[in-house]
Parts: sequence; structure tokens; C-alpha cells
Amino acid sequence: MTTDDFRRNSENFCYRHPDRQSFVLCQRCLRTICPECQTPAAVGVICPECLRDQQKAQSPAQRKAERRWSRPRAASIVAAGSPVVTYAIIGVTAFVYLLTLIPGGFGSSVQDALMFWAPWLYPGLTGVFEPWRLFTVALVHSGIWHVGLNMLALYMIGRTLEPLLGRGRFLTLYVLSTLGGSVAVTLLAFTTPVVGASGAIFGLFGALLVIGRHLGANIAGIAIVVGINLVIGFVPGMNVSWQAHVGGLVTGLVVALIFTRTRAVRQRGLQIGLLVAVGAVLVALLFVPVLFPSLVLSA
Repeated sequence: MTTDDFRRNSENFCYRHPDRQSFVLCQRCLRTICPECQTPAAVGVICPECLRDQQKAQSPAQRKAERRWSRPRAASIVAAGSPVVTYAIIGVTAFVYLLTLIPGGFGSSVQDALMFWAPWLYPGLTGVFEPWRLFTVALVHSGIWHVGLNMLALYMIGRTLEPLLGRGRFLTLYVLSTLGGSVAVTLLAFTTPVVGASGAIFGLFGALLVIGRHLGANIAGIAIVVGINLVIGFVPGMNVSWQAHVGGLVTGLVVALIFTRTRAVRQRGLQIGLLVAVGAVLVALLFVPVLFPSLVLSA
């Protein structure tokens, strides 16, 4: 789909605010709605018109129960558009970082338990199997500047990207990008221990590039920022894992491409299937060191 085709397709914009793009659909009427028009429902969100229809169909007892137990509608709408997942990830990451600062050996043990080192995935080499490190690596950082810059980038991107994609898709993007970064480190820097959410952040950058281009936005500034950060990873002495950056970026590009090509409600099953396939391919790549050990161990 070209940019012009996208702009002419009203389904890509909120039906109540035609100037606002969105990837989120009302679960009842399946029309596109922006964060301001979203009200949380039992599954997904609904638009204001469907909310009114639903309220009209309620019995007096149901209306009384809703008034007693439900939050005000205005608060629900605000909550629906707020980047809750972004804030939650920042909060958990900051909490873990504070734990690593506790003296007496506790802080270092927390970091050691969550950091990523590829050999710990292969019991034949180390005698242990700790696959959770593929994901927990995004929770630990080497210092205040490391965690601060990563979380600042997450905050700036997440405020835009999460309301646009929806919370479930945004979290999926973040998790798969983290996995992609860890897999790239496994294949390209097998014996290098790494920490940080850089792989996930670069996945968000990649998604922003694809979705911005799909929406017809000017992505030159984003491309320059991504390019500069990629180059920094190759500068000697910077102690930056360019492998995680590349792995996260490529994964983010692929996931975002899936989102932009399968946003119709009839394609929901296809979208989920493709995302599962991305995860399966990443996991399959972890068998490369087993099948071709000389190739990976020499990296």
C-alpha cells in the first residue's frame, strides 16, 4: 500500500477525528478509534457510540451496579489512551536498577541473575540452562547513564507508539525486540556478557521507522538518530553491544511490517500467526551454535 492509498483509506483514521491515525479498532463496530475515543471493555476497547448503545440496553439493576462499581467514563477514556505499558516497563526497570545498587553483594547478585551470557543457554557447555536471561537482560543496566538514556528513549517513543498500536501489540513488539537482540548477541558475540534494554529500544526505533513511513510521516530525523546510534556501537572503546542493536532493530522492522500489513480485523488470526512465526524463527536461530559450533564460537 502506498502512502497516498493509506491517506485515502478512511479506515486508517479515527472515524470521529479524521485527522488522527490509529491501529486500534472498536471491538463491537470494528471502526478505527483514536486514544481519546477508546473506553476499556471486557475485551479490548469500544467507541463512544457503542458505549451509549450498550448503556441504553442495560437494565436498571445493571445501571445501578455500573454506577456503584465502575470508574467515571472520562477517567476510563484518559486511561485508555495513556501509555500504561510504557510506564510499567520503566517502573519495573528502574526498580530492578535500584535493587542492583544495594550493597553487601545483593545488588551484584541481582545483576548476575538477570544479565545475558549466551553459554548459559547451552547445558553442554556450562552445565546450566537459564533461558529467562534472553528477556531479563532488558531489566539490568551498567550504570545510571545507561538506564537513564534507555528509559528516556522508551518514554519518548512509547508515548507515541503505544497508543497508536495498542497495549498488547506494543508489549509484543518490546518483548520480541528484546529476544531479537539476545539472539543476535548469541550468534555474533557468543562469549560476550551483555546488559541493557538497547535491543528492545532499537526495536521500537525500527517500528517507528516502518509505521511512520506507512503513515506518510517524515521519518528522516528518526532515521538519522538510528543511524548515529548504530555507528556509535562500532566505535572502539565505547563498550556497546552493536549486535543487540542490530538484532533488535531488524526484529522491530519485521514486527512493525506485520502490524501495518495485517491491521484489518479479518486478518487478526494471520497477524497473531505471523508474530508467533517471528518468535519461532528467533528461537530456532538459537540452535545454530549447536549445529555449527565452530561458526559461532569464532565470533
